[in-house]
Amino acid sequence: MILDRRNFLTTSLGLAAAATGFAKSASAADYSLPALPYDFKALEPHIDARTMEIHHDKHHATYIKNLNDALKPHSALQGKPVEELLKNLKDLPTAVQMVVRNNGGGHYNHSLFWTIMGPDAGGKPTGKLAEAISSTFNGFDAFKTQLSDAAVKRFGSGWGWLSVGKDGKLAITSSPNQDSPLMDGSTPILGVDVWEHAYYLKYQNKRVDYVAAWWNTVNWAEVAKRYDSARG
Repeated sequence: MILDRRNFLTTSLGLAAAATGFAKSASAADYSLPALPYDFKALEPHIDARTMEIHHDKHHATYIKNLNDALKPHSALQGKPVEELLKNLKDLPTAVQMVVRNNGGGHYNHSLFWTIMGPDAGGKPTGKLAEAISSTFNGFDAFKTQLSDAAVKRFGSGWGWLSVGKDGKLAITSSPNQDSPLMDGSTPILGVDVWEHAYYLKYQNKRVDYVAAWWNTVNWAEVAKRYDSARG
């Protein structure tokens, strides 16, 4: 795959940071936008290039700016992994709790989202993840139906999730806005964004069609890595 000049530069500068999913800028105190590990058009025809560009360069970047701005007066919080902030949201100063919830959540969720998708992807998982999905949800097809329903039926903006609980078991949930399963003590390993900006240019109000197409982008190898890591 040949990247255009803009994405080549972005990817070259940010690839190492993007591998973690939650990049930091050179100042170490600020969060920064992780580069996409593929070109904007790489997920077509399922997700169009213009949507990916706006979603990544505008929406995700705005979450990061708002988060950095909010944490400037709170030096003790700067530089902490964003997932740590979300896991301990209730312990944060009241003045920043909502900003971290919305914008820290947006940064975390999107950083995961970019990595669990990829070109020439889709299909089915293999190995331990496949076995866990099959045994937990009575087969892969039933799992797809349940997660799709969770995403499609989420009222308003939000996400559909596959997460690993503290007990190591898989669970399907959905959350509003930029809330994350981290806030409930679970670890998300797969998420589908059902905010309208994730699909409206191509699919308009047809969320069902978008979610059905999104399955063709899932990078199951990455999801399996996250599953293994979450279970320790």
